[in-house]
Amino acid sequence: MTNKEIANKFADLANIMELHKDNPFKIKSYKNTYIQLRKLDRALVDMTEDEIASLKGVGKATTSKILELIETQEMNTYNKYREKTPPGIVEMLGIKGFGPSKIRVVWKELGCETVGELLYACNENRLVGLKGFGAKTQADLIDKIHFFLGARNKFHYARIFSKANGIMEQVRNELPEAKVEFVGAFRRKHPIIDKLELLLCNGNPTTLNYELVKQDNNRYQFKTDDDFIFHIIHCKEEEWGSKLFRYTGTREFMESFLSSSEAKDFKGIATEEEVFSKASLPYIIPELRENGLYINKDMSQLITEDDVKGVIHSHTTYSDGINSLQEMASYSKEKGYRYIGITDHSKSAFYANGLKEDRIKEQWAEIDALNASYEDGFRIYKGIESDILYDGNLDYDEDILKGFDFIIASVHSNLKMDEEKATSRLIKAIENPYTTILGHPTGRLLLSRKGYPIDHKKVIDACAANGVAIEMNANPLRLDMDFEWIPYAMEKGVKISINPDAHSTQGIHDIRYGVMAARKGGLTKEFIYNFE
Repeated sequence: MTNKEIANKFADLANIMELHKDNPFKIKSYKNTYIQLRKLDRALVDMTEDEIASLKGVGKATTSKILELIETQEMNTYNKYREKTPPGIVEMLGIKGFGPSKIRVVWKELGCETVGELLYACNENRLVGLKGFGAKTQADLIDKIHFFLGARNKFHYARIFSKANGIMEQVRNELPEAKVEFVGAFRRKHPIIDKLELLLCNGNPTTLNYELVKQDNNRYQFKTDDDFIFHIIHCKEEEWGSKLFRYTGTREFMESFLSSSEAKDFKGIATEEEVFSKASLPYIIPELRENGLYINKDMSQLITEDDVKGVIHSHTTYSDGINSLQEMASYSKEKGYRYIGITDHSKSAFYANGLKEDRIKEQWAEIDALNASYEDGFRIYKGIESDILYDGNLDYDEDILKGFDFIIASVHSNLKMDEEKATSRLIKAIENPYTTILGHPTGRLLLSRKGYPIDHKKVIDACAANGVAIEMNANPLRLDMDFEWIPYAMEKGVKISINPDAHSTQGIHDIRYGVMAARKGGLTKEFIYNFE
């Protein structure tokens, strides 16, 4: 092992011990060891035990740990701490500028055990009330987490959207004669992007004001000033259509397309429309090119953002939202929506200031007063995001449940379930006569938490039998339900509610991402859930 690797192990040990609030003197000692070992100009592996022990800041116990690392590349003391620490918490220690003491707070007080859960907690405004945190710290942490995730070359579509379009704008400005378009996962509007790719013709990529990292024939890899990597594929103008088509669809889509086509050779075609024409197949929009489900089908009735008439699933300052009830309603009205459904957290969500019965009635009174003030038909609906308890019940008595206009039933706690338990828990909630919508059915957080396993068909069948809609949670960190299950839901007659899960006025705009995901699943207008 190198000196740097050995030193870093002591930094890791100090951090994980601090996370568990262990002996502060030992923690300080190991941090000092890290600093001293980084300064050495002689390799530790070439030193004797006595030479190591004589180093400044290195005692007998530390010497034995250094020797252990040299001999085994492991440190038993560190491993013992790691075994009692959730893997996601260890991963958080890798977020630059987010130290052990703050990690411990979000772990112990909010129950966040993965980077994704932490990011979602930030987006739900849950950190501002914690000791040592505030709105500025929370906003800064969001940027740190995205940088951390980006270092693994995985990005949420929403997070990369502005950067991608900024790159596109610069390329078009610097190469005004060029034709350029996104390809790959970004053009398909996939929720997760692992590589940003652009197709270009009639321009020389090497003249761009970006650092050229690598060139391989017609492929170029560039780096922005903030170390973001993107790719350009160069082609001739006469083959633009062929290349645009080829580099957009997945392999599964391409195989299905070729097996359905009357032609097999699609080289040297100038436009993408000509590719479909030559195949004697109707044009398929890029976001539907994940698989072969939509080949030769009429998809003219796909939903658009205009089909979402109101904001369903929104949080206010009554629970963990940033904006007041009136601010959320006014903003929705200003943006042209016909209604908003207020769904603050229910009483079991103590971490989110969930509403007890007296505060529910207080909120209802405010909603009644606001509705009475509207003269243009805009309406606020009384809703709640009711926790699905471990036994599948909702967390209010019937006399309260029946007072809501609608109820979103969601799981927020006790997420570690097997498929049988998770499925039965959801189905019991679905069968509750007051459940209107099943919220984020798997509880997943993209890039961080897979979500609990469920039998999707049984859950969808239960929704069909009980007239319950399923949420497409439009928060780009969730996008749950998964778009791949939308075709089965439509087959069973289940409607999909595209909900922003907005914790601020700006969160309402996340509806666009829910629509994108729903379109990927082929959701048509007749299957979108609206109150009107």
